[in-house]
Amino acid sequence: MASVPKLLLLVLLCSCLHSLVAHARDARSHKVLDLESTKPKSVCSEPKAVPWSANGTTVRLHHRHGPCSPTSSNNKAPTLEETLQRDQLRAGYIQRKLSRASSGVQQSEVTVPTTLGTSLNTGEYVITVGLGSQAATQTMHIDTGSDVSWVQCKPCPQCHDQADALFDPSESTTYSAFSCSSAACAQLEQPGCSNSQCQYSVTYGDRSTTTGTYSSDTLTLGSDVVESFQFGCSQVESGFDDLSDGLMGLGGGAPSLVSQTADTFGNAFSYCLPPTPSSAGFLTLGAGTSSSSGFVKTPMLRSRQVPTFYAVALEAIRVDGRQLNVPSSVFSGGTVVDSGTVITRLPRTAYKAFSEAFKAGMKQYKPAPARPLLDTCFDFGGQTTVSVPPVSLVFAGGAVVDLDVSGILFRNCLAFAANDDDGSFGIIGNVQQRTFEVLYDVGGGSIGFRAGAC
Repeated sequence: MASVPKLLLLVLLCSCLHSLVAHARDARSHKVLDLESTKPKSVCSEPKAVPWSANGTTVRLHHRHGPCSPTSSNNKAPTLEETLQRDQLRAGYIQRKLSRASSGVQQSEVTVPTTLGTSLNTGEYVITVGLGSQAATQTMHIDTGSDVSWVQCKPCPQCHDQADALFDPSESTTYSAFSCSSAACAQLEQPGCSNSQCQYSVTYGDRSTTTGTYSSDTLTLGSDVVESFQFGCSQVESGFDDLSDGLMGLGGGAPSLVSQTADTFGNAFSYCLPPTPSSAGFLTLGAGTSSSSGFVKTPMLRSRQVPTFYAVALEAIRVDGRQLNVPSSVFSGGTVVDSGTVITRLPRTAYKAFSEAFKAGMKQYKPAPARPLLDTCFDFGGQTTVSVPPVSLVFAGGAVVDLDVSGILFRNCLAFAANDDDGSFGIIGNVQQRTFEVLYDVGGGSIGFRAGAC
């Protein structure tokens, strides 16, 4: 894998770093994990989740399989094996797409043309919005790795079951389909045309698809209204078994919600992913300013060929306050921050050192058999609490993020996995992002982390 400069990643420097360390409680002593808190709950707990910025618009965010989610009542949670298999497919897709871009492969040569994931089943978190002049309720996945937003629309002869009623364009006085010659249609990677109307098509990694008319309508986010929101009105689908109504693209490409609302909300957004499925987080548009206090910030890296993804430069890892003896060059491939990937991916050399250091800090617990993807596991039988060594991620600019205890283990295993080599892109997964407000200040060129936000 080439170094960052060869990847044509643009380093957009933030003006200053207001805080160099984001603490999730105490990073200097072992953290205590209450195992009872990790078990599934049937009651929704809505803790006070407070975004940093009061200037943007905020909506609640929930885990799709938790009791707070509108889709949870009839939505069967995947097994651990299914979750990890889907996660591997998603991570592999991100890495392949960026690798092909860095090696000069044209977009038309990439197998999966528009967005990513095995299907909607790779998405973990949902929001509820209003669509159309009637503000019809729609429950949508959020995805920083996708640009095109879409919902299922009536009539839909080939659609999956969903929690809410199908969106009916005929009932909205502000609905409009884009023409084939429109600028909005031209910004799609592979637009089609039918009856003079622009057609979008998204194909996912498992070959599940959504196709329909590219349209615009009024979007209601909390108390704010977005006029002429561009989205796909899906009429034909295959391969989905999720109860959500669609997907909200938060990537960096032109069709995404973030890009569409840049003039209104300043080309920035943030979210906080809750520590458990039974608690709530938030998504905020308009969260970024150069003076946002309380955040640890690091420069954002972008690819000219694949603008969808947001990346950072991970430089080191600390376990129990001690930095791993790993050359910084090991991390030179770059690291994507992704809302949909569950498990963080590290260069193989870094992961090996990390795993050994973490096991040394967990020597009071017996090792447990490895799971698919996860090989640093422990036997917590008979335990009600677990003492976990603190883990910190060190990013460019000296920014240090001390992970919350909920972001270190996944079930009984270290929530990190090794790439096949040191050259592939790393990925910061959503387990490690729990309880932090993660700020994507696209306009300011930085990614920030604020501890204890939800």
